Amino acid sequence: MKALGRISNFATTTFALWVILFAILSFIMPQGFAWIAPHVSLLLGIIMFSMGLTLTVNDFKGVFLAPKIVLIGVAAQYTIMPLTAFALAKAFNLPPEIAAGVILVGCCPGGTSSNVMTFMAKGNTALSVTITAVSTLLAPILTPSLTFLLASQWLSVSFMDMFVSIIKVVLIPIILGIIIRMLFTKAVEKSTPVLPLISVIGIIGVASAVVAVNKDSIVTSGLLIFAVVVLHNLIGYFIGFLAAKLFKLNFKDVKAVSIEVGMQNSGLAASLGLAHFTAVAAVPGAIFSVWHNISGPLLANYWGKRDKDDEVNHKAA
Repeated sequence: MKALGRISNFATTTFALWVILFAILSFIMPQGFAWIAPHVSLLLGIIMFSMGLTLTVNDFKGVFLAPKIVLIGVAAQYTIMPLTAFALAKAFNLPPEIAAGVILVGCCPGGTSSNVMTFMAKGNTALSVTITAVSTLLAPILTPSLTFLLASQWLSVSFMDMFVSIIKVVLIPIILGIIIRMLFTKAVEKSTPVLPLISVIGIIGVASAVVAVNKDSIVTSGLLIFAVVVLHNLIGYFIGFLAAKLFKLNFKDVKAVSIEVGMQNSGLAASLGLAHFTAVAAVPGAIFSVWHNISGPLLANYWGKRDKDDEVNHKAA
């Protein structure tokens, strides 16, 4: 178990490199990865189950201890990213499938990677975990609602079909994970160091599958999608930072909210794009998976190294 823990830690710290490597491999040899595409929902369910195993009742205490801050983070998550996605789709006059995919990314909850990045940035990790958990539990309602509201002008959106999908691949696995942790606490705690490895493998599988089945579309539109995804992510960090600062949160909370807003559950977006739109609609989610695992560590390392100076500057501002 210790050896697996070390492998898991290595895989997590080098996550971005593995995602990039397998994205390149799946682009060069799509036939070797396309078979994963029909199983993307299963992979996402496994990732969400692993997330549930890491959650405890204490992770939800933040809602009661600091409800205002959690509300600010969740509200920022479900307003800044969806509206930014809609604005980018309009500004770049994106094709319907790509526009729907970008908006779908924006309407998804925060990803678990944000918790690791907040820890690296010396932000409020407990707040990050709480916002991720709450936004994920709200996803069955808010993700299909916002996608229907913002993406319907490009493609037909079925709220109920998407609602059922998110219940199946997100909510049920997370709840099962929480229950199993409560029933078998000691056994689960022993396996906790390995759980990030499961998420890494799952997300790499999802991204590789999407790239493999969309090779032609990536050749023709890849640069455009990449540019939009980068802007979406960076604008999320920036406006999330400004929003948190506007509410005069302390700097550890500001960092948590900024990272939480900017980093999405792009695996969910890719899965929903494949299931409810077209294969092309899953590409923004796959590219987001690659990019935010590059930008996130860069921002986290910057903030982590400048923690003391930034705290002083923040208080003075």
